[in-house]
Amino acid sequence: MKVRLVPLYFAEANERERQEFKDQMARLREYYGDVAEFLPEVCVGDPLPEADAIVFPQLIFAAFRHNEEMKAYDLPMVVLTSRFGTVEMWDWEIVTYLRDLGCTVFSPYSIEMAKTILRAIAVKRSLKQGAKFLMFQDSPGEGMQANIFKRFYWWEKESTETMEEVFGCKLIYRSWKAVGDRAKQISDEEALKVSADWDIRQEGVSRTAFLRAVKIYIAIKEVIDEIGDVAGVGANCLNESFNCDTTPCLAWNMLFERDNIIWACEGDTLTLLSTYIIYRSIEKPIMMTNLYPFLVGMAALAHEKIDKFPDIDDPDNHALGVHCGYFGLAPRCFCTEWTLRPKVLEIVNDDAVMVDCRFPKGKVTLAKIYPGFKKLSVIEAEIEDYVQYPGSDCRNGALIRYKDGHRVMDELCSHHSLIIVGDVRPQLRQLAKVFGFSVTEL
Repeated sequence: MKVRLVPLYFAEANERERQEFKDQMARLREYYGDVAEFLPEVCVGDPLPEADAIVFPQLIFAAFRHNEEMKAYDLPMVVLTSRFGTVEMWDWEIVTYLRDLGCTVFSPYSIEMAKTILRAIAVKRSLKQGAKFLMFQDSPGEGMQANIFKRFYWWEKESTETMEEVFGCKLIYRSWKAVGDRAKQISDEEALKVSADWDIRQEGVSRTAFLRAVKIYIAIKEVIDEIGDVAGVGANCLNESFNCDTTPCLAWNMLFERDNIIWACEGDTLTLLSTYIIYRSIEKPIMMTNLYPFLVGMAALAHEKIDKFPDIDDPDNHALGVHCGYFGLAPRCFCTEWTLRPKVLEIVNDDAVMVDCRFPKGKVTLAKIYPGFKKLSVIEAEIEDYVQYPGSDCRNGALIRYKDGHRVMDELCSHHSLIIVGDVRPQLRQLAKVFGFSVTEL
């Protein structure tokens, strides 16, 4: 979905400035045509067509003389005035002046930053127009490890209603048991036909386990096609693992690869929403994992069935990133390594599968929307290495470093955290501004 931009010009512009405006519009269409639809130009003070944001291809002295008109426009403003498609530094005073009037003004200093802002504005509109998120679950929290799962906010009625009210999206719930039963009716021949061109790297996965993973994909895809235009999908796959003879890990990968549908694990609608907003805005590799800060001590170690954390310097500022026995689930296209393996966790079917994957070592950013949907958590971090504990629930986890482990312990909003490749804190700050989030930056 492209953002709809209405370009504004000033009636006070002279002939030279009018020509510069036209020239800049031609540049902006070239720079941003892939993410933006440019509507007919409007003179400042005139009514606007239906649009998502205002773009200023040019700012002149007259910007200081239209206070009431500027304040009346209830749309974000994006300043793209340099011939390089970014903010012109001579316009910082006008940008500041407009902000002081109460206008929401973006002044991107790179094309990448500008595209992040424009995509985020389009994502906000897609949510308001009722983007559909599909979640498979029956009795969340009542199943496996109920003492853990019943504590999660994302299963509360309040969470669902607030998410729909704040963002405008629609959460659609279907039975995990029903889709699991449907998968059992699908023949091996159909599963083989559907997966013939998947070329899945796998080790130790039996033919039965692989075909079960394909069948759950087929069954889920049938529901998605029935509903239509599904933006994201997830399932209460661990807590209600008895309702299905496999796990949906391979299905989520294939749905992203083939249909560009965002995924989330464990029925976590906050993760689903966070992934949708962040990935659609920033378009950087992203995934979810569980964070196990070393400061948690035995409470984390016992859960992962390991004896001790890695023996490293500065342990207080480190965490393990582990989910379902490995680093977590990410699409193949995001990873440096990706292999389908047999399940690790005891609470899922013996024929279930899991992905063993890796992101590149180096800078990453941890992020997630807080419960309540008003704040965004942003943590500067780094994947230093990957560590293995054979026979444990951490067969291959990420060793993650951040700056202030004690503050992370004090401010972390969930054990589920999104990991984004690279230092994308500047982009996340702009995204937060689009959505009106405050930012808790660690």
